[in-house]
Amino acid sequence: MSTRSAGLDEAVTSLSAGVRHWIGQHAGYLDSPAGHAELPVTPRVKALLQLALLRRHWGYAAPDDPALAQVAAVVEQAWGRPDFPRLLTLDRRYARQFELMYAALAPAGTEADAPLAVLARLAADGYLAPRRKSPYLHLEARYHADLAGAEHRFASYRELYASSLPARAAALPVADVDVCVVTHTVFYLGDFGLRDPGLTEEERAEVLGVVERLTEHSVGLGEWDLVGKLLLAQFCLGADPLTTPSGAAGFRMLAEVQSPSGAIPGRSVVRRAPADATPVDFFRKSYQATLVTALATLIVTNGRRTGGLSTAGATTVRESR
Repeated sequence: MSTRSAGLDEAVTSLSAGVRHWIGQHAGYLDSPAGHAELPVTPRVKALLQLALLRRHWGYAAPDDPALAQVAAVVEQAWGRPDFPRLLTLDRRYARQFELMYAALAPAGTEADAPLAVLARLAADGYLAPRRKSPYLHLEARYHADLAGAEHRFASYRELYASSLPARAAALPVADVDVCVVTHTVFYLGDFGLRDPGLTEEERAEVLGVVERLTEHSVGLGEWDLVGKLLLAQFCLGADPLTTPSGAAGFRMLAEVQSPSGAIPGRSVVRRAPADATPVDFFRKSYQATLVTALATLIVTNGRRTGGLSTAGATTVRESR
């Protein structure tokens, strides 16, 4: 291993430890009396759903990490609140997406009645069928329905990939490609690195080329949150982002901007928390990018340690790809 590679390994290890420590120390704010009073409801609920996703993958990658216990306690407390299902529906634009995520990410030991009631209502409303969903929302719903163990009528993952943005993005200018749609499509196909995404070698190489171009572009723009997602997408497509030029640049950038507290101080260089930000403002600006970086570094470093994609805990796919 070269000195340069070893230095990057150490930087990523430190980066991961810092973001995990910050998340562990601050996640409780989301479901605290202060958080209830100071944070808008819908962004707070979304942040808790994201925290539950992080908890799931943290449990596979670093189950003995003390900070995981802190995060797990917050998720279990939120899912145990009788009013939490109601909060999911306050913004009608996201209500059914949030409800399906709530059922899919319920921690073990959660009282089963509430998630099951949510799934029954979604099925009765026709949300567990394709209807008029866009290809991306169709795939997102399929992924979370599978995770929840719900019966559904969604198309196969192969069909959903064929109609997705990544399947045609190689022909598009990089500035015209929606990074979030590309990366989350890869995440849902491959369960965030827990299973093979089911692409042919030609498809995988083509999508990886798109992701690497997007990573280089986003690093150049200082888009910290997007870079974290793209680093994880590279891994989910079978690459080692510590050894690709764009991936190494992305990890170096995140390590360089990390604050002494461990947080990534904003979604991007232009949306960075100012030096005089209040604790509440700093949390709101830093949470998303810090959580994404924690998720990416946990999955990538665990994958490098274990030799690649893990099948432990992978989503059960009941339908042919």
